[in-house]
Amino acid sequence: MSTMEKTQTPKPKESNDKPWLNSTETPQIVISAVSKQFGEFTAVESISLKIYKGEMFALVGGSGCGKTTLLRMLAGFLDPTAGKITIDGQDMNGVPPYARPVNMMFQSYALFPHMSVAKNVGYGIKRAKISKEEYADRVHTALEMVQLAHLAGRKPHQLSGGQRQRVALARALIRRPKVLLLDEPLSALDKKLREQTQFELMNIQYKLGITFIFVTHDQEEAMVLSSRIAVLDKGNVIQVGTPSEIYEFPNSRFVAEFVGSTNMFEGVVAADTPHQVLVKIPDSDNPVISDDVGRYNVGQTVWVNVRPEKIRLSKSAPAPKDGLNVVQGVVTELGYRGNHVVYRVKTSAGRIVMVYSQSVNRTEELAISWDDTVFMSWDANGCIVLKE
Repeated sequence: MSTMEKTQTPKPKESNDKPWLNSTETPQIVISAVSKQFGEFTAVESISLKIYKGEMFALVGGSGCGKTTLLRMLAGFLDPTAGKITIDGQDMNGVPPYARPVNMMFQSYALFPHMSVAKNVGYGIKRAKISKEEYADRVHTALEMVQLAHLAGRKPHQLSGGQRQRVALARALIRRPKVLLLDEPLSALDKKLREQTQFELMNIQYKLGITFIFVTHDQEEAMVLSSRIAVLDKGNVIQVGTPSEIYEFPNSRFVAEFVGSTNMFEGVVAADTPHQVLVKIPDSDNPVISDDVGRYNVGQTVWVNVRPEKIRLSKSAPAPKDGLNVVQGVVTELGYRGNHVVYRVKTSAGRIVMVYSQSVNRTEELAISWDDTVFMSWDANGCIVLKE
């Protein structure tokens, strides 16, 4: 996962702003054994989730994993084949979209090209039983929230991609929903604008304090934006956790490989103690050491998961120390990315290992280049052992 400068970091939340850590808190949204079938195809299979008020909750997974289907069931556009969804204790089964305390922001933004920004934003409350003064005030407030009040008279084609995205957000929020659903909210933006808009979205969500649930195929976006992530595959939830839990402590090879880049060393357990696991791999004469609780059997096939940024690269062998893993190889490829260099190193067993080397000093020549023999090293607490 690439690093990114946070230019607009929201105010840090206190521990009591994380209700999912408190077992006594009542979840705002409860998804209970929800399934959705289209004919013989099962898009969502008995998913259960608890989402708390004020969360920025991400649904991630590959194409066809069921994340958009689940979002559309929350919105009321699809009815579950089985199971139940409740919001603030109210059963949503049979409740139409317009009667739910939710609003949805679509991937395409769906702005009306013939309407001004102000009229686009106010469209959602056009038929509400409110005075003209309140209508105008709510439109102005919504536009101020997304910093577009000065562009109220423009048409969508006169706006940038990021500005159109914020108009769509203001229109979704003007109805004051308890829950905002976002389908790939930033996918139409270029990389730099997407990174900037991520923090704007975080700031708005923090100020409002309402629950955001969003679907994205961009794992890095989910890591930056969300309080928690649900990783889906083939209609099932594989793991739910905070971004750091998902990234640093994946519960399976699928999650480890789906979220960010990683290296997998297949091997067999050589020893298992209450605090460390030793795994014999074909790439090294010495077993890999991982800080882990004892839960494996000697001889069991496992995979050692090591993220590219956890690995240090050097031309000379590092000094031996407890818990240090060392694997030798040859640089076969490299890519210069400015803030870091990506190395692909081939081990004696033929395995290709990816390493991220941070560009700390300014230099025209790389200290390590193609065809160099190198030593890759990482600490025992820099890797995790996975059974499947």
